Amino acid sequence: MKCRHCGNELRRPFLDLGSAPPSNAYLKPQDLQAPETWYPLRLLVCETCWLVQTEDHAGREQLFSDDYAYFSSFSTSWLAHAQAYVLAMRTRYGLAAGSCVVEVAANDGYLLQYVQQAGVPCYGIEPTASTAAAARAKGIEIVERFFGVALARELAAQGRQADLMAANNVLAHVPDINDFVAGFALLLKPQGVATFEFPHLLRMVQECQFDTAYHEHYSYLSLTAVQRIFAANGLQVFDVEELPTHGGSLRVHAQRSDGGRQPVGAAVPDLLAREQAAGMTAPGFYAGFQREAERVKRELLEFLLQAQREGLTVGAYGAAAKGNTLLNFAGVRPDLLHYVVDLNPAKQGRYMPGSRIPIVSEDHLRQHRPDRVLILPWNLRAEITTQLAYVRDWGGRFVTAVPRLTLD
Repeated sequence: MKCRHCGNELRRPFLDLGSAPPSNAYLKPQDLQAPETWYPLRLLVCETCWLVQTEDHAGREQLFSDDYAYFSSFSTSWLAHAQAYVLAMRTRYGLAAGSCVVEVAANDGYLLQYVQQAGVPCYGIEPTASTAAAARAKGIEIVERFFGVALARELAAQGRQADLMAANNVLAHVPDINDFVAGFALLLKPQGVATFEFPHLLRMVQECQFDTAYHEHYSYLSLTAVQRIFAANGLQVFDVEELPTHGGSLRVHAQRSDGGRQPVGAAVPDLLAREQAAGMTAPGFYAGFQREAERVKRELLEFLLQAQREGLTVGAYGAAAKGNTLLNFAGVRPDLLHYVVDLNPAKQGRYMPGSRIPIVSEDHLRQHRPDRVLILPWNLRAEITTQLAYVRDWGGRFVTAVPRLTLD
């Protein structure tokens, strides 16, 4: 396989999780009578540009299908994050009634609803029919297409260029990262700004967040790699913020290389220097990740087996993609974990891909009163433990497996 950015041969392994079905391919009851398609789940690192990437085995149309089940609005903390973002960008970049905001991967309108409420013209680009329909129900205009150079040229020719483009948690999801980034340079106005949020590879390694690896994540990103990719495709990074979301993310601010007027802030060279000091431009940084993932796997299995021996009941919360990676890598099945609770009605009544554990509503949790609740989306632990505080009333305790098994 060749690097999806620079084209060099990929030889250095980073993580091998065996094989798994796509993490968002939730099963309907009738699907249980049929086989699932599993793909190898291996990550490699490019020793030229230091982009970590998943081996190609499935196309984007297979992974981001019409019934895509991830809806952003079911997390209250993520909605608060989006609302704060809109306020900050309006203030910083002077967005008003004469501006245009475009969000790429607009999902269910979780962010653009706040742009709309502020009276700033906007539209979203979203390829999955299920989430696009939810956004339109909020009154948001959606272009239901995959984004890249071709679509950017069409929209620019229609006079639909943007003062601000937002791309939250999508940069890792694109197979052709060069085409995707180059599209921003075309759709931005000459002095427009684009922001990109994505999980930081440095935090992924430091905190053993291996369960953020799945087929829908084609790339795993450092500022070092992102700056190179942007520069090669017509964008200049001028600022970067470190965020707590998704276990530690970056928000990169970029402008067109041929017309931007924002000065490059000190945060950019500072973070690049920190990444280099951490060893991210040398092979050794990537060498021990596999061992740490296997440690987490063992700890989870030991916990579930011990709970079974002691007669303790265990349920899980959050049918998230990262939970599917963890459960399938560990080989957990319904005999060890009986159900997963999720707020999203689109997931309830379905089954986790691979493990085939049933997904149920929160009422199930209240009725069955488990002794332990395994929180699969560990990045939302604080939100979830607050939401489910009543579990402690019957003596229940919460468990997370990443970065190490924690019981409270």
